[in-house]
Amino acid sequence: MNDIVWIIVEAVAKVLFLVLILQLTAAATVYLERKISAFIQIRVGPNRVGPWGTLQPFADVLKLFLKEDIVPKAADKFFHSLAPIISLGIALAVWAVIPFGDYFMIGDRKIMLGVAPDVNIGVLYVLAMTSLGVYGITLAGWSSNSKYSLLGGLRSSAQMISYELSMGLSLLAVVMMASSFSLNDIVAIQEGWGGWKWNIFLQPVGFFIFLTAAFAETNRAPFDLPEAEPELVGGFNTEYSGMKFGMFFLAEYANVATSSALISLIYLGGWALPFSPEAIGMQEGSILFALLQTLVFVLKVIFMIFFFVWVRWSIPRFRYDQLMYLGWKVLLPLSLLNALVTAAVIVFAI
Repeated sequence: MNDIVWIIVEAVAKVLFLVLILQLTAAATVYLERKISAFIQIRVGPNRVGPWGTLQPFADVLKLFLKEDIVPKAADKFFHSLAPIISLGIALAVWAVIPFGDYFMIGDRKIMLGVAPDVNIGVLYVLAMTSLGVYGITLAGWSSNSKYSLLGGLRSSAQMISYELSMGLSLLAVVMMASSFSLNDIVAIQEGWGGWKWNIFLQPVGFFIFLTAAFAETNRAPFDLPEAEPELVGGFNTEYSGMKFGMFFLAEYANVATSSALISLIYLGGWALPFSPEAIGMQEGSILFALLQTLVFVLKVIFMIFFFVWVRWSIPRFRYDQLMYLGWKVLLPLSLLNALVTAAVIVFAI
């Protein structure tokens, strides 16, 4: 009975802590985006609310909470309210299987760093949940009863279907190399060789495809066609205000953090260090070494978030026909070829 109570308490504590961290991460990402974009465009950026403008994201959230929630008269009110909940819920749910480090021991109890990080179908879970995220955007576009919103929702559906196929096939090559769908196992095969076993070196084509698909999946520039302001006045979220709009905003930045974490785990070695714990006087399974692993993983995630922001403010938006052409006629054949070549190399190497 005590074991069951411990498991429940541990799971609840991990979930609450993760939700809090994700919300703070989204706020920090908003601040970083505004500061980095200001630096790129030779501007100042937020600098009034708090030291160096650090409290500006929290002021924005407060403003959204206080804004009036306006629902169009002809909109489907139930689905109009459900759509942002789906988008944010899916964005948070993906983090259930993402590990932050290996493990540490408390007595004879093994503590994993994450909510459920040792799931043996982690990759399948991530692909399943990210594919559900499109329902939030599509429902938002349809339920608003607005042509601009509907076009944004339809664009998002077509875009996600196109790029999810390439994303899944790029991951297939990594899964074949690890012989496992577990994210822990994928990180484990990248340990050693001073970092040269990272999949970014062994699977450069797969990395490029996954990175491109991640930009499309998160609706980030240059793939932000579902919310293109020049032609769709904001796209799928045109008819949203207040905290409902804020939930879409939060979901987008949570998805950026999710994509950054997955890229770090699958292609950048995750928490893997280029040396053994004994080389620096630490012991595997110790709390100190687990904290070091988590720090390494977090730094890689921060770097990838910076890269997402950098690309947004550096590359112009594609036309929609270019976006679909790239997804179906370039990335999909390339990902198929990459999977076939990887399978052939594994077969003949064995």
